[in-house]
Amino acid sequence: QEHDKPPTVANGELRINGKGKKLRKPRTIYSSLQLQALNQRFQQTQYLALPERAELAAQLGLTQTQVKIWFQNKRSKYKKIMKQ
Repeated sequence: QEHDKPPTVANGELRINGKGKKLRKPRTIYSSLQLQALNQRFQQTQYLALPERAELAAQLGLTQTQVKIWFQNKRSKYKKIMKQ
């Protein structure tokens, strides 16, 4: 049956039943230690250079993408708060 097929990966996209529906990765849950370190670093600088991001990600056991997106989201929240 069509709906019993396992998800397949095509062109870097996870597909269900061969259709174009993308499966999202589950939301990252950061530990309190990771959040503490990320917030501390954000207070020092709102932008990380690539080597800094790589180093921080390695220290915290996160991917560089997770660190990058966390900083993007944090900057966005910070700007929103500062606007009010």
